[in-house]
Amino acid sequence: MPDHRPPEFNVNVNIRSAIGIVLALLIVFVVAVLGVTSYYTVAADSQGVVLRFGKYLITVEPGLHFKLPFGIDTVAILPTRRQLKLEFGFTTPGYLTNPIQPSQDPMEEKSMVTGDLNAALVEWVVQYRIDDPSRYLFEVRNPGETLRDVSEAAMREVIGDRTVDEVITIGRQDIEIEALARMQELSKRYHLGIRVDQVQLKNVNPPAQVQASFNEVNKAQQDRENAINIANGEYNKVVPKAKGQADETIRAAEGYRFKRVNEAEGDVAAFTAVLQQYIKAPDITRTRLYLETMEDVLPETGPKIIVDDSLRQLLPVLPLSNKAGEALGVTGDK
Repeated sequence: MPDHRPPEFNVNVNIRSAIGIVLALLIVFVVAVLGVTSYYTVAADSQGVVLRFGKYLITVEPGLHFKLPFGIDTVAILPTRRQLKLEFGFTTPGYLTNPIQPSQDPMEEKSMVTGDLNAALVEWVVQYRIDDPSRYLFEVRNPGETLRDVSEAAMREVIGDRTVDEVITIGRQDIEIEALARMQELSKRYHLGIRVDQVQLKNVNPPAQVQASFNEVNKAQQDRENAINIANGEYNKVVPKAKGQADETIRAAEGYRFKRVNEAEGDVAAFTAVLQQYIKAPDITRTRLYLETMEDVLPETGPKIIVDDSLRQLLPVLPLSNKAGEALGVTGDK
């Protein structure tokens, strides 16, 4: 059957259909936005700071969470359980895990003046963690750049208190310890919400114009240390040997002293015994001592000749050895 409805009716139908389609699409869009903006996920090494209309609400732990949609609640996720680092004086290519931007002028950053007015190029690394997310976000306008400024100021202060030799050679560990303590103090004072864990010096060099002279100085110091080590080795080899010889000589002298003292005490005891016998019988003791002395002396004199005026002739003295005495019937009994 032919359609006798007026054209205005068809136009109204088309308009209502278009409006229905638009409303359906709008509803789908709203539902999609509602679903997307109603939840969020916090990684295992992070914490989420929830803001409601821009005001701090709560800090949440890792996992899946829900929030009010359409931007009513917003979430700032911070890597609070991750070790972060700042590089000073150099930049590692491809290092993207640090929320703080690297320095734009590393050469100016690492150029420093030491306490003895020498120039040095100091590169170092600061390792830190975000330990208070709310302070990190709200206490300081730009905590990352503030930390960079604090670290650079502390390092320049420490370097400025030392000589160039300490900075380049022997004082590196002391510089790291003192700079770490200074950065921790300033971070706490400024309420950065950051805990500085470690400061590590990397390359510390003099400017290129004086690099050759510093290399010669370092070589001379190394030669000096080598000579000292050699001398200490010789000392450790010779001195113990000399001490051993000295101890041996001392022990020998002590033994000789004890021997002489004991012999002297024995002689004194023997003399005392003889004296006691002499006091009891002087003549007998004197005769006995004389005979004992002759017994010891005469055998050592060799052949003996006695001249007697009454006999007017030479008389050979018979040997007084034990064998000769036994042959003549003479014994050596006293």
